[in-house]
Amino acid sequence: MATTLTRWDPFADLADLRERLDRAFGEIADGDRAWAPRIDLVREKDRMVLRADLPGIKPEEVEITVEDGILHVSGKHEESKEEKAKHYLRRERRYGSFSRSLALPDGVDPERIEAGFSDGVLEVTIPVPSEKGARKVQIKPRGA
Repeated sequence: MATTLTRWDPFADLADLRERLDRAFGEIADGDRAWAPRIDLVREKDRMVLRADLPGIKPEEVEITVEDGILHVSGKHEESKEEKAKHYLRRERRYGSFSRSLALPDGVDPERIEAGFSDGVLEVTIPVPSEKGARKVQIKPRGA
């Protein structure tokens, strides 16, 4: 059975805690609100598939880049119209800028990465090079 290494991010839980606290206290900042979409990352035979929930986001509002072995998914979602006269009792729908980044395995060819968008879910397919196993070197005796 193949094993995979997962990079541990000690701050991931803190980001989740901050999001929960922001929601609990109803913090609404003036101007742009940054948020991070939830993602799943699945390893299949010769590829990784990243799925990000982006409900209400249009594909043209999303940008995917690869730089220095890091895959960046980012964008900005504007509110459809500003409604200052309304007095919201609760407002949870996301707007503003968003971003997620993921370190790619060595050897990934950025030109082969593909992305699709369906029903509010972004799916990025990342072909990964085959894992090269250890090669045993045979020792040949030399003449004296």
